[in-house]
Amino acid sequence: MDFTLSGDQKLLQETASRFARQELPGLARELEERDDSVSDDWMQRYAEMGFFGINVPEEYGGQGMGHLEAVLALEEFAKVSSAVAMPVFEANFGPMAVLVYFAPEELKRRVLPQVCAGKLMVAVSMSEPDAGTALTDLITRAEIRGDRVVLNGAKRWCSGAGHAQGYLVYCRMSDAPGAAGIGAVYIEKGTKGFSFGKREELMGFRGIMTADMFFDNVEVPAGNIVLPAGSFGKLMAAFNLERCGNTTMSLGIASGALDYVIGYVQERRQFGKAIVDFQAVQIKLAEMALKVDAARLLLYRAVSNAVRGLPSVLESSMAKCFANEMVRDVAGTAMQLMGGYGYSKQYDIERRLRDAWGWGIAGGTIDVQKVNIASALIGRRFDQRR
Repeated sequence: MDFTLSGDQKLLQETASRFARQELPGLARELEERDDSVSDDWMQRYAEMGFFGINVPEEYGGQGMGHLEAVLALEEFAKVSSAVAMPVFEANFGPMAVLVYFAPEELKRRVLPQVCAGKLMVAVSMSEPDAGTALTDLITRAEIRGDRVVLNGAKRWCSGAGHAQGYLVYCRMSDAPGAAGIGAVYIEKGTKGFSFGKREELMGFRGIMTADMFFDNVEVPAGNIVLPAGSFGKLMAAFNLERCGNTTMSLGIASGALDYVIGYVQERRQFGKAIVDFQAVQIKLAEMALKVDAARLLLYRAVSNAVRGLPSVLESSMAKCFANEMVRDVAGTAMQLMGGYGYSKQYDIERRLRDAWGWGIAGGTIDVQKVNIASALIGRRFDQRR
């Protein structure tokens, strides 16, 4: 078992790190202040640097690398902020796994090259007002009428809603109950009958648009069906890769907070010396580093074992659960080490702490991941309805 990155992997990581550190801190502050999303000009720059479609096959405009390479790049962006990292997350994880592995060939060739070129951002739409963790309760419906599909319903908690140009919409596509009736359809922004509600005001995730979405007899070609009814298992298999993307966002926030506070404790002086010279501070730094590295190893295992396939539910849930808890602890400790400065909006730590809590809710809560882990260990799903 070799834990050493290859030369190409190191080069990608270093390129992403240099770009993020030199180019993105100002953009991160701007997005935080304006609560605005990454602009089209920046999307083009990301694409030109090769940060979109890292793990997408070359035939669809991607880089043809693996999931580990996508993780390496995303962490460097997430070290700066969730907002500047979100386009990289969506273009390598999120809905991309479903499209790459399961979409019809014509749809792949129409959508994936546009995403990799930075001309199209695709968001995934799963949750509804009464279907969050209980996703099989969703009622948004897609009815097939000849060569057309007609959608009706409402979606909630879609990150990128209103900003993204394309949406992978989980919906009910037959009268079969529960998971058996669920599939997915691709919908483009601007389609007649497709609208957005008021933007959510969240504790964190500033710069990442979130809003309700409404479908009123939205009609699209049948070729936009990504997966038909009965494909819930495939959708969840692809979602294991999204969990790894979520894990990476948590890891990036935590490793960025650790780097930030390591610099701070060497400059901040109290009682005539740098506070890093106090043993209590040294212990806190060591504990933070241990947790960050443990999360990184769990993540690397999940994506490396998947090779070019999809991660397992056990390994992706373990990685996400640990990283989601870890980032809250590490960001909180970083704030404590900085004292009043950590609590000030003049510095980055308070933002990191606010974003840290969000990733343990998005993409399946921490407790849900623990249920997934227990199910994988026991070898059966637990019926939460009885």
